[in-house]
Amino acid sequence: MTALEHPARAGGPHGPARRIPFPVVDEVARHCLQEEEPETVHIEVHLPGRLDRDRLRSAFAEALRRHPRILMREAPGGWYRRRYEWELTAEPDVEVVTFPPAGRCALRDARTRALTQAPPLSASPPIRLEVVEGAGDVEGSEATDAVGVPAPHDASEPRRSDGTVLFLTINHTALDGPACLRVLATAAELYGGRDNSPAAPPVRGAESPQAPEATPSNWSPPARVAPGTPEPSPGNGLLVTELPLPHRPKGSPYTVNDQLMVTTALTITHWNREHGARPRPLRITMPVDDRPRDAGMPIGNGTRLVEVPFSPEELAVHGPAEMPTLLHRTATRTRALKSLPRPQLGHGAALLTAPVTPVTWRAALTRGLRRAAAPWTSTTLLSNIGRIPYPLDFGEEGGRAHAVWFSAPARMPRGLTVTTASTAGRLHLALRWSRTLLSHGDGAHLRDLFEHYLHTTEVSGP
Repeated sequence: MTALEHPARAGGPHGPARRIPFPVVDEVARHCLQEEEPETVHIEVHLPGRLDRDRLRSAFAEALRRHPRILMREAPGGWYRRRYEWELTAEPDVEVVTFPPAGRCALRDARTRALTQAPPLSASPPIRLEVVEGAGDVEGSEATDAVGVPAPHDASEPRRSDGTVLFLTINHTALDGPACLRVLATAAELYGGRDNSPAAPPVRGAESPQAPEATPSNWSPPARVAPGTPEPSPGNGLLVTELPLPHRPKGSPYTVNDQLMVTTALTITHWNREHGARPRPLRITMPVDDRPRDAGMPIGNGTRLVEVPFSPEELAVHGPAEMPTLLHRTATRTRALKSLPRPQLGHGAALLTAPVTPVTWRAALTRGLRRAAAPWTSTTLLSNIGRIPYPLDFGEEGGRAHAVWFSAPARMPRGLTVTTASTAGRLHLALRWSRTLLSHGDGAHLRDLFEHYLHTTEVSGP
């Protein structure tokens, strides 16, 4: 059974719980866990109104039951076992929905917990939902580090003191962001009584596949994000901000995702040049999710990863005259890579997780290979969720989400991840970094560079 199949419900309170082996993605993540930098995904949903606590708890509990693959915990086992296994449960082991005390720092503190405290794998489900009341967007664009010190507020974002922010924190060993967003959409529909079906995906014109132009070799170590001003303690820092969606001429052969890919590449190139790094090819990891978004969406870690390369030469010139060429080349490259059939983590990971030796032996081997392969790890990860497909409408009381942020783990050797989503016609950007690489000020500077280069992709014609 894979991560994307729907298992039967677990037995009753006195019956045996059903177990399923860890899929490849889950096992590799489990092998490489670190306390200093937890593998969490955070989803932050801003609503204009307030929610009734009991109704929300009831709606979310029912949403979990309607997506039973999320109700699981890691089954105990000896060192000699050949697999990790998920144990499916009929009900949650813990109270998933909590309401932290309201206050001026409540939103900042919730972000800090999302970076530093992963839901345990030993309790079902490995997620938590924190409901921050009365926060709205007061701290919506603050950067948060591992000890919760905020950076100055971004005046470009509105400041409101009402509303509710839902913080969904996910242990990425078990689940990914799009799967948990599907569960949250089910909870919104149960709570508000309004249709939260996904919108139809954008219609793309039929195009014949094109072979991409020559690209940098994957055998060459890519550029790293140049160190800025590292912080004295480990962990992740986070900055979220809201930007206008980039303009794209009608009928353009490239997508907003291609614009974001180019923006990320130019941002890191500029940053590295400022910090004296020698020009090297960039490789940007891009998650691709082919799952349907309806109520039958498979729950688990369901994205596959592709790497988009850029040579130093094609990023050296990026004026208005050259930008259309760079965007078109990137579009051809990303389409070709996305169309290639490939296991989620590549063919090597399947061999590495074959259950022929005790799982503890494979864990040691996996960690060793990860350290050895660090120089060949991609430069950064760009996860573009795209337009949020669900209204996330919590009815008259809570209202419809007007901002949704995601952030992905940012462990070294990458040390920086860029996550974007669009809601209500706005782009919601999250920069997350390893504090052993960058500081708050570095994150703010990277945000400014990103905003600048995003604007440069707004060419006037195809």
